[in-house]
Amino acid sequence: MSTTLEGTPNPEAPNPQLPIVQKLRVRYAKRGRLRFTSHRDFGRAFERAVRRARVPIAYSSGFTPHPKISYANAAPTGAASEAEFLEIGLTRVCDPEQVRASLDAALPPGLDVVAVVPAPEGGGSLADRLEASLWRIELSGASGVEAAAGAFLAAAEVAVERMTKRGLRDIDVRAAVVGLEASGEQISAVVRATVPTVRPDDVVASLRQFGAEIPGAPVATRIEQGPLDDGRVADPLA
Repeated sequence: MSTTLEGTPNPEAPNPQLPIVQKLRVRYAKRGRLRFTSHRDFGRAFERAVRRARVPIAYSSGFTPHPKISYANAAPTGAASEAEFLEIGLTRVCDPEQVRASLDAALPPGLDVVAVVPAPEGGGSLADRLEASLWRIELSGASGVEAAAGAFLAAAEVAVERMTKRGLRDIDVRAAVVGLEASGEQISAVVRATVPTVRPDDVVASLRQFGAEIPGAPVATRIEQGPLDDGRVADPLA
């Protein structure tokens, strides 16, 4: 007969683990060259950081236990972000600020833990609170962006073609964009979380359809991500 880590018999679990007693929500950033870190690479780095920081992470039961880490709506590879989120389950109660400092010290510079707060009781899932993102997109050397942005907002539908897991398909970018402001070589866009996801590159491709001259590869940074409140993106940890 198997036992839990505390010695309690549990004949049904092939690899029993300690229960979750605290859930914490984590806001982190991808900055500088680390914006090219893929979601899978970040997951590996974060799991290593959890072990180095000695955070008492909970694990799933079974023959191949996995740490209780829930990721939500990660930014695309190549995009920087100040507002990435995940949730972890712990086997003992910890001080959120101490967890934040320990994880931040264990991660490489550029993958920075910004905030850690307790998950509210009965507050719903973190993913459900990530309704929209505020993106800042730098368009170095661009011209005609303001006129293109005005034409984009006036359109009822703006489709771009993109390869997805289900093959090549048209995505209506206009339906996902709640707000768009252009100033010189920079735009700010509030974009709903949709399926498939409308990415900053899709917004740039839409502006090119309306005559904007945008050379090179624009640099996108997610500034905020959270509930949509009267056209603005609120803090999901508030």
